[in-house]
Amino acid sequence: MPADPLHRAGNPQRSTTSQPPGGSKASAIEVRRSARRRRTVSAYREGDRTVVLIPARMSKAEEQRWVTVMLDKLAAQESRRQLGDGELAERAARLSAQYFDGRARPASVRWVTNQNTRWGSCTPAEGSIRLSHRLQGMPEYVVDYVLCHELAHLLVPGHGPDFWRLLESYPRTERARGYLEGVVAAQRLPHLPGARDE
Repeated sequence: MPADPLHRAGNPQRSTTSQPPGGSKASAIEVRRSARRRRTVSAYREGDRTVVLIPARMSKAEEQRWVTVMLDKLAAQESRRQLGDGELAERAARLSAQYFDGRARPASVRWVTNQNTRWGSCTPAEGSIRLSHRLQGMPEYVVDYVLCHELAHLLVPGHGPDFWRLLESYPRTERARGYLEGVVAAQRLPHLPGARDE
């Protein structure tokens, strides 16, 4: 009986391509299963899609969990590549088009090093957005959330119900807020001295 070509070592199985969890439309996901792959999981960008490589024996639940883990890892790697002010402005324009129908149009978007108590700020009258340098190296979805937050301020200056309704259009709002709250909480933890040799 001939072997099933999809299960033969060296020929990866491909699951259906899907959208990333959380409603992001950034790129489609293609999961490739391989009988040769035993434990490792890896991921990379290929054009407009993200390819996740997993062992063939993984269950659907394990696959979903690993896809989320690998998307976060890729996002963190991409975010660590420091964006310049020009790239940050381009990113803000893309986010405005995607989540605010292009209505939020900042005159300037830039990194600043003098914001140590806030993640970003906006001056609606000038159309300027400033992001704290402390965001550099954080996952992409966190930087995007802060950009969306400040873009929303160009349309609604305060933090009232209209502002939060507008910001709900960004699908990873709660997750990004949780991440930033965790960073702040970690900074408040006491710094314990290392264990001493006795």
